[in-house]
Amino acid sequence: MRPKPARTGGPKGQNGRPEPARTGGPKGQDGRAEPSRIGGPKGQNGRPEPGRICVRPPPVQAGLKAPATMKVLIIARPFVFHGGVEQATAGLVAALVEHGYEVHLLSPRGQAPMRGVTLHTLPLPPLPSAARVLALAMSARLAVARGAWDVVQSHERTLRQDVYRAGEGCHRAYLASEDRGKTRGLYHRIVLALERRVFAQTPQIVAIAQVGRREIETLYGVPPGRLEVVYNGVDLTRFHPENRSRFRADARAEAALPAGAFTALFVGSGFARKGLATAIEAIAALSDRESRLVVIGKGERRLYQAIATRSGVAERLVWLGARSDLERWYAAADVVVLPSRYEPFGNVHLEALASGLPVIASARAGGAEVIADGINGTVVDPLDSRAVTAALERFHQRRPGELTAAARASAEPYTYAAQVQGFAKVYGRCARARCDFS
Repeated sequence: MRPKPARTGGPKGQNGRPEPARTGGPKGQDGRAEPSRIGGPKGQNGRPEPGRICVRPPPVQAGLKAPATMKVLIIARPFVFHGGVEQATAGLVAALVEHGYEVHLLSPRGQAPMRGVTLHTLPLPPLPSAARVLALAMSARLAVARGAWDVVQSHERTLRQDVYRAGEGCHRAYLASEDRGKTRGLYHRIVLALERRVFAQTPQIVAIAQVGRREIETLYGVPPGRLEVVYNGVDLTRFHPENRSRFRADARAEAALPAGAFTALFVGSGFARKGLATAIEAIAALSDRESRLVVIGKGERRLYQAIATRSGVAERLVWLGARSDLERWYAAADVVVLPSRYEPFGNVHLEALASGLPVIASARAGGAEVIADGINGTVVDPLDSRAVTAALERFHQRRPGELTAAARASAEPYTYAAQVQGFAKVYGRCARARCDFS
């Protein structure tokens, strides 16, 4: 069960520990690393070609460099680039490396190496979901105990950490949103037990939105001194309004979208929680019968295809599955619709805004905190398809590009540098990892 370290960083320094490896290239005139991305060849304007994964954050900002001796262990599931939670983790990890932290990543099998990160693998056997949750928590506890870390930060419900990042919110609140009542299987009971321990014992809790902070305070009684909000960052280079001129025509042709058809975009895996049924019902009631709904994400389609058929819009839906080239589809769309039933934040909000698109957000999503009604989107009841239809009608009547500048401006404060600065504040309150409970 001992984790297997695999280094992707550079040569060792005088103290025998590896020098921090940067994701940047050669240094520019200001002494900072020139931008370079984890991905493929660059286009004519120097930006990455679509379809590549870009997890390098914006350049380092002065004053945010961490001490070279700060050794941070992050516990997280393997990154997959169609999942918002995992994408957010990938961006943060790369940003911490860029800002000078010595980053170690403890993850089950399947995690690809990341430049500048020391990877430790948890060799978990194939197990049912309930047993796997427990095995991950116990294996991570043992692995943490074998090392010496300045800060241990977990993105999973584990048993030994200084900082817990509640990127998935509260499982208790999620179950309430699903109206499950007291009918809970073994998996949910185990997750709830782990969640109670995490919130009771972890010294520092990080929520990713104010709504998450309030949820944690209300449901688990975590005091303000142990709870901080640190918003996610977004890649402001990859997601940009300029993509519209670069990718829109080709992407729309690929999806067989009629020229000039008003197009709403739905992005999310787990169609029930993300509110796809509401989105389909809303597009069906739209007065423009040529409008389209593009669906990106993983999930069982049959139920939703049946809803679309009953609503008479089956031919107006485009199913694209999970995609790594989301920047192309933001460029192809006119509005993003996200009627989620439960969403701690939802990075799609920031990606769409950074791309210059207005967002129809759910009142139950943390991402609604960045939406200003009529300026860069609107906030609706995710269970009210008529409210979603009304919002779609409003944005359909706006001139093309009218909201682009405001949408882009609303995303620009959410940089990876700002996210790292938020975590630096949390790390400053942490001593060596010693949160350990049986």
